[in-house]
Amino acid sequence: MSDLRYPLGPMPTPLSLSEQERSGALAALGALPQALRASVEGLSDAQLDTPYREEGWTVRQVVHHVADSHLNAYVRTKLALTEDNPGVRPYDETLWAELPDARLPVGVSLDLLESLHRRWVASLEGVSDWGRPWTHPAQGRTYTLDTLLGMYAWHGRHHIAHVTGLRGRQGW
Repeated sequence: MSDLRYPLGPMPTPLSLSEQERSGALAALGALPQALRASVEGLSDAQLDTPYREEGWTVRQVVHHVADSHLNAYVRTKLALTEDNPGVRPYDETLWAELPDARLPVGVSLDLLESLHRRWVASLEGVSDWGRPWTHPAQGRTYTLDTLLGMYAWHGRHHIAHVTGLRGRQGW
């Protein structure tokens, strides 16, 4: 049986992308809000409150996590574009998933993602130096804008696979 936590395998952390990979990743970021919305379309509140795996987040928490995570990634993008090798602020995604806003209707985060991704993709489409660095102090690693793009294109597909995998297993 495959690992339900990582239905697409581990997150890639490329230091650089080819033009073709970059184009595909930008397209994936642009398509993510609608694809995530489609993945939860028609689910009841009971289904949204079902964990995608044992001891995992509920579908509702997954949707809100994607918004939280991508909002942070957008800010990291802006920092990398405007500062020299900025250190980014880590956050505890597990604790964020327990905050009261993680119980809101998923449409709130889906609407946020629509606007956020329009701005994020527009910011990235103007990038000329994809090697611009940023540092994640908690991980002790320096990444590039290419890394960020590759990681978050994967991240969206990864969480959609959590939802669609659960739907398939449950016959929803």
